[in-house]
Amino acid sequence: MEDTEWNDVLRARGIIPQKEVEITEEELNELADEAVARFNSKEYKLERATLDELDELEDEEDDRVLEMYRQRRLQEMKNVAARRLFGELRQISEPDFVREVSDASKQNWVVCHLFKDSIPACKLVNALLTRIAAQYRETKFVKIVGDHCIHGYPDRNMPTLVIYHGGDMKRQIVGIQSFPGGMSCTLADMERLLISIGAITKAAKDEDVDDEDDGKGPGRVINFASKRSQSDDSDDSDWD
Repeated sequence: MEDTEWNDVLRARGIIPQKEVEITEEELNELADEAVARFNSKEYKLERATLDELDELEDEEDDRVLEMYRQRRLQEMKNVAARRLFGELRQISEPDFVREVSDASKQNWVVCHLFKDSIPACKLVNALLTRIAAQYRETKFVKIVGDHCIHGYPDRNMPTLVIYHGGDMKRQIVGIQSFPGGMSCTLADMERLLISIGAITKAAKDEDVDDEDDGKGPGRVINFASKRSQSDDSDDSDWD
């Protein structure tokens, strides 16, 4: 359809869309040639070269240029490593608590599990946190025997999670009944809980770590639901 001056007026008033810019075959070929030239350029290859590839180019390229790209690549690797500081559930002792939890939380989120080996629910939570710690390496995960951390801490309160950030405790979860699903808590349940608190983020998840749990059940490896639940501690204590 032939374009008219009236259409130009309508376009100026925003009544009809602007006319599409026509690209000639010659212009299209020029754009393609520029893209190919960019792909084959020395700068493009250097930007994407690994450290080993940069070493191989040492005899061909200017040392100063190679060193610049080498330092840039090293910094990128350091940045990735800095975001993946942890990756395991590590046991600490009472003298370590302030340094490993309170002070450490000024830099990173810290999830601390107060546990007792003989309590099945604690074994469940330890297994879940071990898996999550491997997937969310920016968050620090530690565990400590409950009555070593707080003298007289009753068995009925374990497992307990205390979650720190910015030097302060942000959340505490006391007793297996406070965890989603109780003794049927799954990896997906624990993951959602920690995300809701802010201790981990979906963006920080390491997708290279295998996730055997499908979120539909606790899984054979970490299923403690069939075992008897722990009995209440009969010792007198000031702790509820």
